[in-house]
Amino acid sequence: MRRVARALGTYVSRSPVTVGYLALLLATHVWCTAVLSTAEAQRMVLGVSTHLDNLQDRPVRVLAGSLLFFDGTLTEVASEAFAGTLITLGLGVAVCLAWLERGYGPVRACGIFVLGHLAATLLTVPVIHVALAHDWYPDSVRHAPDFGISYGAETVLAAGALLLPRARLLAAAGVVAWPVLGGDWSGVLPDFTTIGHLLAAVVGFVCGAFLLRAARRAAPALVPEPGPALVE
Repeated sequence: MRRVARALGTYVSRSPVTVGYLALLLATHVWCTAVLSTAEAQRMVLGVSTHLDNLQDRPVRVLAGSLLFFDGTLTEVASEAFAGTLITLGLGVAVCLAWLERGYGPVRACGIFVLGHLAATLLTVPVIHVALAHDWYPDSVRHAPDFGISYGAETVLAAGALLLPRARLLAAAGVVAWPVLGGDWSGVLPDFTTIGHLLAAVVGFVCGAFLLRAARRAAPALVPEPGPALVE
């Protein structure tokens, strides 16, 4: 128990922003699932969904509000939704975001997370418009529920994969495999959330590459110290 308490204390002290964000996400999840009625929770989710209609009417509100929720479950452990929770909330936020915060500071870590969320969401918009124009997506996509932290989580997972000291390629392959294996590939294009997750991974890889290059440039050159002079 002492070791667990010490480990938790170290985690909180070294990743305070991540811990605060986790607490906020858990609070909004409990609020929606345990406090609000089903109809009220549904209205809340639709209000922060980043679909085309909402992005056109109130883009700032939905882009910011979507970051306050995660699309998953904490109780149905045998479901696919719980596996998604483990990836986004667990590996994405609790592990990778915290690791980036400890190693590169809260500003860079949160910047990568938010950048991935915004870029992936906005870059899927023209793809959806093209797909709708060619009848590749149904018109219901315009107002389909789409909210949560998964794009940001995918971005920090991708950045973290490149920053690993070993097994970078294997970790990067796992990051890409998550949306590829879980996506719907039955049409001309995969579903737009799969496209969004793949775009988020690209953003994360680019950010990870920049951080890796910056770290290498900042590392001091290893110059051997001169030893004592040899006296014959």
